[in-house]
Amino acid sequence: MSDASLSSAVSAIRDRQTKIVATLGPASNTEDMIRKLFYAGVDVFRLNFSHGEHADHQARVNMIRKIEEETNRPIAIIADMQGPKLRVGKFKDGKIELTVGQKLRLDLDTTPGDNVRVNLPHPEVINTMTIGSHILLDDGKVRMEIVDKGDGFLIGEIQAGKFLSNNKGFNVPGVILPIAALTPKDRIDLEAALGMGVDWIAQSFVQKPEDVMEAKKLIAGRAALMIKIEKPSALQYLDQMIAQADGVMLARGDLGVEIPPEEVPVVQKKVVRTVRMAGKPIVVATQMLESMIENPAPTRAEANDVATAVFDGTDAVMLSAETAAGQYPLEAVQIMSRICKRVEKDELYRAIIDADHPDARHNDASDALTVAADQVAKDIHAACIVTYTTSGGTALRAVRQRPPVKIVCMTQNTATARRLAVSYGIFSLKITNVTTFGEAVQMAQKALGKENLAQKGERFVMTAGVPFGTPGSTNVLRVAWVE
Repeated sequence: MSDASLSSAVSAIRDRQTKIVATLGPASNTEDMIRKLFYAGVDVFRLNFSHGEHADHQARVNMIRKIEEETNRPIAIIADMQGPKLRVGKFKDGKIELTVGQKLRLDLDTTPGDNVRVNLPHPEVINTMTIGSHILLDDGKVRMEIVDKGDGFLIGEIQAGKFLSNNKGFNVPGVILPIAALTPKDRIDLEAALGMGVDWIAQSFVQKPEDVMEAKKLIAGRAALMIKIEKPSALQYLDQMIAQADGVMLARGDLGVEIPPEEVPVVQKKVVRTVRMAGKPIVVATQMLESMIENPAPTRAEANDVATAVFDGTDAVMLSAETAAGQYPLEAVQIMSRICKRVEKDELYRAIIDADHPDARHNDASDALTVAADQVAKDIHAACIVTYTTSGGTALRAVRQRPPVKIVCMTQNTATARRLAVSYGIFSLKITNVTTFGEAVQMAQKALGKENLAQKGERFVMTAGVPFGTPGSTNVLRVAWVE
C-alpha cells in the first residue's frame, strides 16, 4: 500500500473529534500491536515511566515513529513521570490482617513490619501529619486516623479495611506535603524521555504553581508540559497552573481517593470546562474501561463514563491498564472509539457544546477572527476549518470553539503537528515551505481532496497569521473551494 493510500485509510478511521490516548505496556509492546492500535483509533501513545527500563521506552518510541512514517500521520507520544508516589514498606509475611479499631505504628525503621508497626519511608509526611489527620492506603481500601505522633513515628487507628500488603500506596487528603513533584528518578527519566524525542511530558502529583514552573524550566521548550490533576490541593491553584502548563490530564484515580466520590463528576466538569476555556488540551483519564482488562466488553457504567467525558467537551479520553496490560487492548480502543463517535453524532451533544460557547477574549483580534471563522463555517456549511500555524496557537484557538467540522492544521513544524494530535478535532498536515497566504490556500485546496477531508467544489474556511512565521497572530480569514 502506498503512502498516499495508507494516509487516506487512516484519515477515514478518524471520523470523530475526540481523541484517544492509549498506554503501552506488556500487552502492547510489539510493533504489530502498536500498529493495530493506531489503525483502531489511537491518536496518542502514553509511555508510563513508573514501569520499564529506558531501553524499553526507546524501543516503543522507535516503533511509533516507524508507523508514523509509514502512514504519513503525526502521532503524539506522552512520557508520564512517576512522581513522588508514596508507599508503605514491606511486611514479614507479605501482608497483615486488619481489624477496625486496631492501632498501627508508622515509623522510619526499615525492618519488615507486622501487625503492630510498618515502615513509612517518608519523614516529611510524618512531620507534616497532625493528630486527627487521615491516611488512605491501597487506593482507599484501608483508612486510618492519626491518634498519636512522636519523633519519627505516627500512630494510626484503623477505621476501615481488612488487609494491607507490601509497598501499597497511600494518600493524605487535605494536606499539602513539602515534597517536590519531580523526584530524582523523575529528573533522570525526564532527560531520557526528552532525548527520545517525546512530544509531551506528563508531570504527576503537582500541588502548586511552583511545581509547574520547575518542570517547565527543566524541559526548556523541548516538549510540551501536561500537568496531572490528582491532588485536591492542585484544584486550589488550577487557574494559575493551567496558565503555565501546555495541557492538563485529569487523573481521577488518585484524585478520586482523596475527594468524596460525589465530588468527582463535579470536579471533572469544572476542570474540563476551565481548561477548554483556556484554549489548552484536556485529557480525562483513569478507570474508563477498567473491566476490559479481563473482559471483552465494558460495563454499562463504564461506557457511560466515557460518554460523559465526551459530553463534557474533553479533548481526549485515555486507556491505561486496558491497553498496557489487559487481555483485550484492541477491543478496548475499538469500543472507546465507537462510544466517542456515537456521542458526537447525537443532537444533544452539539446542543450542549454550543450552549457553552466561549466568546473571544477581550481586545484579542486573533480570538475574534477565530470565533468569526467558526460562525462562517456553520453559516456556509463548510467542509472544514483550515488553520496555517507554526507554533500551534492558531489551531488551538479554533479548537477552543469546538466546531462541528474537522480542524485541518497545516504546519511546516513536525513537533507542532505531533503535539496537536491530542487536541479535539485536529487533523494535522505536515506541509512543505510556503511563503505567502495565497500559496497556503492553494496547497489546502489540493490537500483536502487528496486526504478525503472534503469533496471537489466544497467550501472551507481558512485562517492564518500574516506575515508567516509570527506565532500568535491570527489575522486573516478566507473562504475557498476544494479543487
